[in-house]
This record gives sequence, C-alpha cells and structure tokens, in this order.
Amino acid sequence: MAAVREHGLVKPALLEDALVRMSGLVESPAELEPPRRPTVVVDLYRAFKEEGRRLVDITWDQHRLHEARRWSATALVDSVRLEQLTERDRFVVWSAGKAEMTAKPSADRMARLADKECRRWVGQDNVVASIIQALGTWSRYWNEEEAHHETSFTQLAMRAGFEPLSDDAVIEYRKVFPDDDLLRTVTMLAFSESIASVNYGQYMRQVTDPGLKALFKHVGADEVQHMQYFISFAKALVDSGAYPAKEAFAVAHFFLREEGELYGSAREHVEDRGTHINWWDHLENEAGRTAAAPEALDRKRSLILHSLRRITGVACASAEEVEDYWMDLVGC
Repeated sequence: MAAVREHGLVKPALLEDALVRMSGLVESPAELEPPRRPTVVVDLYRAFKEEGRRLVDITWDQHRLHEARRWSATALVDSVRLEQLTERDRFVVWSAGKAEMTAKPSADRMARLADKECRRWVGQDNVVASIIQALGTWSRYWNEEEAHHETSFTQLAMRAGFEPLSDDAVIEYRKVFPDDDLLRTVTMLAFSESIASVNYGQYMRQVTDPGLKALFKHVGADEVQHMQYFISFAKALVDSGAYPAKEAFAVAHFFLREEGELYGSAREHVEDRGTHINWWDHLENEAGRTAAAPEALDRKRSLILHSLRRITGVACASAEEVEDYWMDLVGC
C-alpha cells in the first residue's frame, strides 16, 4: 500500500503494477511484465483544464491502451484442459460466468448516464462536460472487455458439463441498473472492479490447470485496469468541484460498514434488489466462500481505501474513519 503514492509521484505503469500486487494477482515482483505502455490517464481534470488536451487526444489514449491489452478469449478457453478441473474449479467458473453477465447492463447504463450528464454541463462547465464525455466514450471499451470475461466463463462452464443458462435467466441478469448520482455510480464501479480483481486473484492461486490460471490472471488484470479508469474519472469529477467528495465517502461507507456490500454473498441473506442483480450477492458455493476468505476481505478493504484516497485526496485507515469523515461532510 505504501508503494502507491499520489499526484504523479509514482509513474502510472508502476502504480498499475502495485495495484496488481495488491489484488493478489502476482505472488512476486518477478512475475510482473516489463513496464507497460500506454497507461490510464490518472489526472483527467488537469489534462483537460491545464494541458489543453482534447477529447480526441484522450480517446486515442483509451484506444491505444485497449488495443495493447487485448487477449483472445477463444485461445485461452481452448487452452484449458477440462480433465484437470476439480469440482471446485467447475463451480467457480460457472459462478464467475453468471457474475460477469451483469457487466453489460452496467456498461449500458454508464454510457446512457454519461451522455445525459455530459449534455447537462455543456455551456456551464465545458471541462466537466469533456471529462464525462470521455467516460461515456471509454465505456464502449469497458463493455467489450467485459464481454471477453462473460463469454469465456460461460463457454468454459458449458464445456465442463453445466447446462447452458436459459434465455429467461440471461434476460434476468441483463436488467439495467437504475440511474444514480454520477460520482456515486463511478465510485461504486471502482470498488466493484477492485473486489472482482481480488476474487480472481484468489481463484487463480487455487487452481492447478495452467490455462484456467492464465484466464483468471488476464481477467483480474483487466479488472485492475477498469478500477484505474473509474478512479481517474471519479477523481476528475471531485477535482472539478462540480461533484462533492461526500458522495464518494457515502459509497465507501456503504461498502465498508458492518454487513456492507464488501461482504456480498457472505451475508446471511441475498439482497432483493428488485430492479437489477448485483453480481457480488450471487457468488455461490466455493466461489462465494473464496471471495469471503479473511485475506480476500483484507485486500478488498485496502483497495477500497486506496481508491477513496485517490478520488478524494483524503486518507482513511479504517471503516470507522470513513464513517466519521463522511458524517463530518454531511454535517452530522
């Protein structure tokens, strides 16, 4: 955690490496690839406001990173030796496929919400409008990358003997989330991606098949990159002054509080959302138990606190400190 510093003191590529280690996706620095380029633009507000960068510049950065990180779902799924999978492996793959199915409606909602919000700011604060339009533009890459995850796991689950999900089940998992405040939404997605990356790191260390291990590692690394993007957009919204930091703290409290979202499927009851399905409520059997292991929860808390610090500039060391700071911000 101490290696991840702020405001340009650590180069973006090194920051990403540190986050990959925090997620548990590598067990030693030697496993890290050489510094990767390009990287996420971590200070978007300054890029637009002070550096005079344009949307087409940021879009090119987004595209270069997307293209540089591409991997073949078909090749990785084909590389898995099904006869080596344990019952635990099979159920984890099946559960991951269902969880990833909710990424598409989340991305669809993000694109719609970003465009609506962008147009609200045009003429009032064009820097804010550009930041939000960059978010909507990036959501197309996020959606495509999440498609790799969903289709890899669902295809692998069928090859491992699971019945295909019914069309009714797919349609149920495709329910689009209701709209919310933009900063709360982006912050929630940063936390969601950090939790997913830790889960895949946990799964990766427990499997023996090299192909499945590689698949978990690629998907987990994608989730770290997505977390980075959501942090950068949330930070830009706060830096602009248009969105109050208290909303990011509200989401952090929502996740970190006792019995909060951090604990997902480990809770005694499954939340009835009514409008949509949150993937973290529906991890079943070994997938849910692995996600709730003490070391996994510690990593998730650390990443959430790290994300909150980068978004708001305020460092908190515990759920209690987050709650206290949030109470101060809302005047309670």
